[in-house]
Amino acid sequence: MTITIYHNPDCGTSRNTLAMIRQSGEEPIIIEYLKTPPTREKLQSLIAAMGFSPRDLLREKGTPYAELGLADPAWTDEQLMDQMMAHPILINRPIVETPKGVKLCRPSEAVLDILPNPHIGRFVKEDGDVVIG
Repeated sequence: MTITIYHNPDCGTSRNTLAMIRQSGEEPIIIEYLKTPPTREKLQSLIAAMGFSPRDLLREKGTPYAELGLADPAWTDEQLMDQMMAHPILINRPIVETPKGVKLCRPSEAVLDILPNPHIGRFVKEDGDVVIG
C-alpha cells in the first residue's frame, strides 16, 4: 500500500499529519514539495481527485499571494496553475494521497478519513490538542 504526503517540514499541520500517518502503522513516501514540486500534470490530477479548483488549493499566508494579486477573480485556473508552478509555496499543504483518496489535510486529523487504518489511538498534536483516531 502506498501513501504519499506532499509535505513541508516547517509546517506544524504537515508535521502532525505525517506523525498520524506513521502512528497508523504506515511509512509514507514523503515529497518535500518546496524542494521537489509536483509536475503540472500531477498537481492537476491531485486537484481533480480532491474535487477542488486551483483557487481552492491556493495558500495565502506566508506566500506571494497578495503581492501577485491572486485574490482577483479574473485569474483563470490555468493562470493560477502557472503561479503555483512558479511559486510552489502557493500550494496549500499537506496533501495526502492514499488508496482511499486524496485530501488536503487541514486540519491534520482530516487524514484519518483516508488512512487504511484510521484507528491510531490517542494522538497529541504539537500544540497540545488531543486527537482520538
